[in-house]
Amino acid sequence: MKACPYCAESIQDEAIKCRYCGEFIDPRSTMIYGPMWSGFEFRSQAEILGYPLVHIASGWNPRTGLPRVAKGVLAVGNFAIGLVAIGGFALGGFTIAGIGFGVVVVAGIAMGGFSFGGIAIGFFLAVGGLAVSLGYAYGGLVISARELIQKVFFR
Repeated sequence: MKACPYCAESIQDEAIKCRYCGEFIDPRSTMIYGPMWSGFEFRSQAEILGYPLVHIASGWNPRTGLPRVAKGVLAVGNFAIGLVAIGGFALGGFTIAGIGFGVVVVAGIAMGGFSFGGIAIGFFLAVGGLAVSLGYAYGGLVISARELIQKVFFR
């Protein structure tokens, strides 16, 4: 038995990770898994136009200290850019996010061609608590350029 260098609890001599505090004892394990704060990243081997078919990324890049960005046909992460993008902040063709930009967007704050969310700003369609659109807007507070033009010029 030996003492954990992080929490001083007794652990087995062969321990790789402390069962009490969760820290890695063996430095080789830290290199394989990375520090716990660094997050996770997966890239599929299949690619389309140089982008991975699936890219999942979360957390921070330990080398640069910057957030990981998922870029792929299907991108999932805190920051996601892809044909289908899912994340806290996402940019893509079809987007599901906290804050999203794209062609079809479902987000808390959505901006795109067809936007659905708490605050929706859409070019063709916006549906949300606050909906702003050049085309059609539906929701609690609505601002539609199409309807404003009809009311002003075609009364």
